[in-house]
Amino acid sequence: MDENGRDKWMNSVLTALKELGGSGTSKEVIARVAKSEKVSNEFREETLKNGSSIFDNQVAWARYYLAKEGLIDKSKRGVWTLTPLGQKTTLSKEEARDIRLKWDIMYKKSQKNKNDEETEEIIEEPMDNSNEELLDILKGISWVGFEHLCKRLLRELGFDDLEVTQRSRDEGIDGYGKLITNQIISTRVGFQCKRYKGTVPRASVGEFRNAILSRVDKGIMITTGTFSEAAKGEANRDGVIPIELIDGERLVKLFENVELGLKPTRTVYEIDHKFFEEYKEMK
Repeated sequence: MDENGRDKWMNSVLTALKELGGSGTSKEVIARVAKSEKVSNEFREETLKNGSSIFDNQVAWARYYLAKEGLIDKSKRGVWTLTPLGQKTTLSKEEARDIRLKWDIMYKKSQKNKNDEETEEIIEEPMDNSNEELLDILKGISWVGFEHLCKRLLRELGFDDLEVTQRSRDEGIDGYGKLITNQIISTRVGFQCKRYKGTVPRASVGEFRNAILSRVDKGIMITTGTFSEAAKGEANRDGVIPIELIDGERLVKLFENVELGLKPTRTVYEIDHKFFEEYKEMK
């Protein structure tokens, strides 16, 4: 982990949130920082051992330090919001470094006491640790099991008429479904599931779009890995069928939102291992 990278993005995160009006989703903030700091696509696609983006992870650490310092409100999950102090704060490189060093010491101490019953606060770990266990479980499920599990997730999210295609006849489409947005309008979707650690390239998005042409209104690609910046651009290209991209980080959040295979506890989710067993060796 490049600790200097975590220093670098702290003031950039504050600036991005100010430009966004004081709050934004993690996706909005990361995109704004990448654009303002002219972060290359090559660096954005570099990953950690668990498959998550190094850049995204560094920005998440910056958010962690800023929240601990009282510059970002950490109360609402998924939305980063400046506190009154954060609104009027600008950090120099030296100040950002000092904040990191202070909270690194506190973070290491918290890990030693994490299982102590007297510990009042549970540290929200940045992206190189958070969600890793669930992603590892999903990556260990069979291909067929992962397709059926994604179907189950989509059903929980409100999709209807879901079916998984036979592998010999899928032609690049793992399943179909329908999303009814009101009593009149429904959207026919095709989905593809990619259970692996790597980065999905632009070509894979284009191939999936070609497979669903004239068959559905929208495509959904689900992966336990990440999508390249070129793949994201291809998914949102004008004049063609739109493709919704769900990477590993977003996939975990969707499981949490519908509490699928997860048991909610006081502040975190406990994985229900029995739930995933039936999908693990599915053929």
